[in-house]
Amino acid sequence: MKQYFIKLVVVICLGAMGVSCVSPKKIVYFQDLTEGQRILDTLHKSSKIQPGDLLSIVVSAYDLNAVRPFNLMSETRPTPEVSGISINNTNQQQAYLTAQDGTIDFPVLGNLEVAGLSRTELSEMLTKRISEYVKDPIVTIRILNFKVSLLGEVNRPGTYNVEGERLTLPAALGLAGDMTIYGRRDNVLVIRDDGKTKQYEYLDLRSADVLNSEYYYLQQNDVVYVEPNRAQVQGSSFNRNAVVYISVASLLLSAMAIIFR
Repeated sequence: MKQYFIKLVVVICLGAMGVSCVSPKKIVYFQDLTEGQRILDTLHKSSKIQPGDLLSIVVSAYDLNAVRPFNLMSETRPTPEVSGISINNTNQQQAYLTAQDGTIDFPVLGNLEVAGLSRTELSEMLTKRISEYVKDPIVTIRILNFKVSLLGEVNRPGTYNVEGERLTLPAALGLAGDMTIYGRRDNVLVIRDDGKTKQYEYLDLRSADVLNSEYYYLQQNDVVYVEPNRAQVQGSSFNRNAVVYISVASLLLSAMAIIFR
């Protein structure tokens, strides 16, 4: 009887090891990237402005009074004390909301079509228009609500607001705590909506070829979906807790082996 239980415990332990082990080839990123390899970065494209984007547009020049009519009023808000330290008040620049028809209402210049333009293109357009009124204006533009969404087998799914526009797919996954062990690295879906059409691409993050994909750099409002692996699809609740269940069963069988020896 004792030998029977010992053999059973050994079989269960081996099964637990089989369940918990995952091949490195299924989870390691950029497996074929060689040491010292260089890839020319020519694929990054500036995001295009879309309806719903919040734009910070600041016009400056040597003559500050001359550009004042082209700027929204800055709102001064007091900042409360933190840990007994008084912090200076900060000016918060109000933003332009891009309407559903792709326009903004800009001071002096009126209604402007901005959807489909990059920040650089809009800056050049505004600089040219404002130059009719002001000498050597400088136009600085930021997208304040640049965001991407990560869904599926990531540790912290959700929508993330990002400062700046140079966001790679691995960096976005880092914001979400990386993929879980159950996420498929070979079939990551990126959905892109430019306001007019929806495009999508499946990427294999195990291969260095992903560095050459136009979807490697994420754009405004991109959605990333990490598909679960086959084992997770077939039995998600069991697969996540299988090792725990088997360990408990092993302890019970060990106790029974001692009792009935």
